Amino acid sequence: MAEEGTGAMAGDGRGGVGRRVHELRLLRGHTLRELGRRAAVSPSMLSRIETGERGPSAQVVAALARALGVTVSVLHGQPYIEQLRRDQLDRLISPLGTALDNWGIPPDEDDPVPRGLPLLGSDVAEVRRLRTDSAYAALAELLPGLLGELSHATMVHSAGGDCERAHWLQAEAALGVFSVAYKFGYMDLARLALSRMAMAAARSGDPRQVAAERVKRAQLSADGPAMEQGLRLVRQGLRDLDDDGTPETRAVRGGLILKGVQMHGLLGRGDETNTWLDEARGLARELGETNHYTFVFGPTNTEQHAMAAAGDRDEHGEAVAIGERVRLPDGYPAARAGAYWIDRARSLALVARSEDALAALQEARRVSPQQARYHPTTHATVGVLLRARPSVPERLRAFAQWSGEWPTGAARSGLGVAAPPRRDVP
Repeated sequence: MAEEGTGAMAGDGRGGVGRRVHELRLLRGHTLRELGRRAAVSPSMLSRIETGERGPSAQVVAALARALGVTVSVLHGQPYIEQLRRDQLDRLISPLGTALDNWGIPPDEDDPVPRGLPLLGSDVAEVRRLRTDSAYAALAELLPGLLGELSHATMVHSAGGDCERAHWLQAEAALGVFSVAYKFGYMDLARLALSRMAMAAARSGDPRQVAAERVKRAQLSADGPAMEQGLRLVRQGLRDLDDDGTPETRAVRGGLILKGVQMHGLLGRGDETNTWLDEARGLARELGETNHYTFVFGPTNTEQHAMAAAGDRDEHGEAVAIGERVRLPDGYPAARAGAYWIDRARSLALVARSEDALAALQEARRVSPQQARYHPTTHATVGVLLRARPSVPERLRAFAQWSGEWPTGAARSGLGVAAPPRRDVP
């Protein structure tokens, strides 16, 4: 697809609080015993929390947050909350939640009549463009009012083709909220957005909208044991979306297949990954480069997924070799271009090509700055680069400060953790 990055932020255990406690403990250089002492939690309990065998209580989460020097929101999956505040983006989140809460509630008597569907469609086209460009701040500014107007429109157009069209537009707007929430780590809001999208997609008369929601729901499952559920969603999406031969449907099916490639790669299943990749490559050769329903599907994105899947299996030499063969077409969507450079940087860093890795990160920043700044793989890769050097060059220091991986006044020692699996979408 065209955008969203990572998340390995959803879920419990090593996919949620436990994983974040583990990474932050390594970042701070604490042993299990030392962190346990600071938080008044036994090392054995802390170990079970980190491995996902035990879910921590709210009191334990608060104690661990204090001991690690972060807020509870960081441990619960909003790792960039302080950065968002510095960038004045956190103010954009609450109105999105309010708009989703007001979904389906009749408007006040003095609310204006919604604009016609063509004008609303123009705004939704802008939502799609902003998603493709990873312009999340502008997207978050546009969506609350548009969501309210679309909710009203579904009540005005209550039957026939206009009703389906209104719900189609509503599903696209909800997907825009998902994009913002997922990118910035607000997983509860992302789930709410998807539940609203599912409601609208079911009434849109468009099975491709339903399939798109399946892909996004699988994306939220892309961690640990929940990945098997994600794969079931992908398979269900492929079963439900018949191949009618149109480029639009085939591109959405291609996006579902690439999601399967990604998830098998994250699970370390090389044979299954290659089977799904072969299917994607065959379809991509037939279609060429496409962008339907913001599924950027074609030969380029398929090879991007081949590169990323190799990295997810820790086969970084292979990932680098694939990445060097990829040539991004002119006009390639910024979100996919940014994801390419971020994934390439990860593998370059892990084969000790530090200068090339930093250059790739800087290219990601150039083509898709908001995505690069808030992408977990960016942060993890910077951590790898910081650890790899006895002294930090000014270019790396400047990038680390921009990305938030070089906190003001922080000690150099112990910065950085191993790069996690990517959680990008097709």
